[in-house]
Amino acid sequence: MVYDHLLVEASHHRIEVVERFMPTKLKGLYSSGIICINRKQSLIEKGCTLAEELGHHFTSYGEILDQKRLDSRKQEKRARNWAYKKLVPLTKIIEAQKTGIKSRYELAEFLNITETFLEEALKRYVEEYGLYKKVNGLTVCFQPLGIIEMFEEF
Repeated sequence: MVYDHLLVEASHHRIEVVERFMPTKLKGLYSSGIICINRKQSLIEKGCTLAEELGHHFTSYGEILDQKRLDSRKQEKRARNWAYKKLVPLTKIIEAQKTGIKSRYELAEFLNITETFLEEALKRYVEEYGLYKKVNGLTVCFQPLGIIEMFEEF
């Protein structure tokens, strides 16, 4: 499970993770080496939330709750990017296709993430790379999602 692996990673970095009942809209919070996760989420949602909060630990600084500030929004985006690359690495998308996964639903299940998290990650990859990215001799296409393997030229 993603959540369990991320809990171990957090522990290795001396980050305390606590589950609390929080308002429904609030999925998680990070502050000074402590991550609070909303207990009302499913295990898969908790994994996605924990990845983003770990992203804050590794990429953010200071108080960024005011998302009207440009600097706060940039830090939020960096933390989410960290989470996307952690849970939806391009190599895993390739691996999923090689195992016969055909739909976004199946891909989210394979990665043990929510479909919403997968969609947000793919949108971010389009922002960063455009419609495709070459990885290890293959082309990962983001719209439509798929992998292209080219034959060698003679």
